[in-house]
Amino acid sequence: MNPLAIPEIVIRRLPLYLRVLNRLADDGRTLTSSQELGDTLGISSTQIRKDLSYFGEFGKQGTGYGVRYLRDQLRQILQVDRRWNLVLIGAGDLGRAILRYNGFQEGGFSIVAVLDNDQEKIGRQIGKLKVQDVAKLPEVIAEHGVQIAVIAVPASEAQEVAEALVNAGVNAILTYAPITLSLPDHIRVEYIDPLIGLQTMAYYLSPGHL
Repeated sequence: MNPLAIPEIVIRRLPLYLRVLNRLADDGRTLTSSQELGDTLGISSTQIRKDLSYFGEFGKQGTGYGVRYLRDQLRQILQVDRRWNLVLIGAGDLGRAILRYNGFQEGGFSIVAVLDNDQEKIGRQIGKLKVQDVAKLPEVIAEHGVQIAVIAVPASEAQEVAEALVNAGVNAILTYAPITLSLPDHIRVEYIDPLIGLQTMAYYLSPGHL
């Protein structure tokens, strides 16, 4: 099936299924069901079966799904059965926090370089990585075969940084900058903005919603 023919919301649910399957595998479970997955995630079992059916048949009626088998199949579908190299732009407080986050490594992603334009930060050691000058971005991208980048810079700098990444050959960007980027249609962009989440939650805390 053409990957673009699959609804994006289905693709966005697959990592949720994978996360539960990883936990079940760690607990030594061998079988699960769409009902169990659904109860854990708050998604109907019918929806889970429909989502998985886009990619094939992974279980047997009355038996359920093999936990490790389904986990491995989802890893292949999401292409996280391989290691993806990432570059991080921004070595400030947020950038350092991102570098300390272990979830990237566990999920199949490795931050192989961190770059910044602040001369006071360039050359500093952060964990296993030394901050490099953002001017070296094209050669760093080429050296490590990077297709995905993470942006952790102020909003005022994000568009310029994103354009430099695209020009260097990056095809996907995860950005923490609170600004909507204007990039070519083929570039995949994901936004992480905790403030939006907090403002949304605050709405539901009004007396009329409690």
